[in-house]
Amino acid sequence: MESELSFLISVLIICADISAGVLGIEAEIDQRKQQHHHDPQQHCRNQSSGAFAEGVAALVLLSIVHVTANVLGGYAYIRSKQDFKRSTANKILAVSFFVVSWIFFAVSYSTLMVGTLANSRSNRFCSLRSRWLFLVGGIFCLGHGLVTSAFYVSALAASKEDKENVQQEDPANRRGA
Repeated sequence: MESELSFLISVLIICADISAGVLGIEAEIDQRKQQHHHDPQQHCRNQSSGAFAEGVAALVLLSIVHVTANVLGGYAYIRSKQDFKRSTANKILAVSFFVVSWIFFAVSYSTLMVGTLANSRSNRFCSLRSRWLFLVGGIFCLGHGLVTSAFYVSALAASKEDKENVQQEDPANRRGA
């Protein structure tokens, strides 16, 4: 049962990040359509409400996926060089994918946020250049889905290995508890 649930969560992570990536790319397309129909004299009037809505939806999906994967995947860490030497391959992979998922999250979230703010109705963000930001954010969302899913799977495998190692190392404490 646990493995089916893990597989389902992994697939949902990938699907939600694909949806966020597609929304980011669609926002770029909507923004391009709006820029072709604007008056050059009115720079602040070329914001696209469709691109803004799709950008917000992509940001929300990306955030939900990232938080969900990090909460359900657990916290994988290596504290010292000795801990690194004793670590299993799954734990090293989990830590690596954890770091890379945060990098992908930071890049995709920041590019989507700047693109979304540039398409907001506020005049404060008129000067933001948003060329290619939605596209870059959407592509990084797709990568985030793969990396975050890999983190989730490797973190669960590392957690399972840690539980098995504790049971093998200390059977006397287990009986006494």
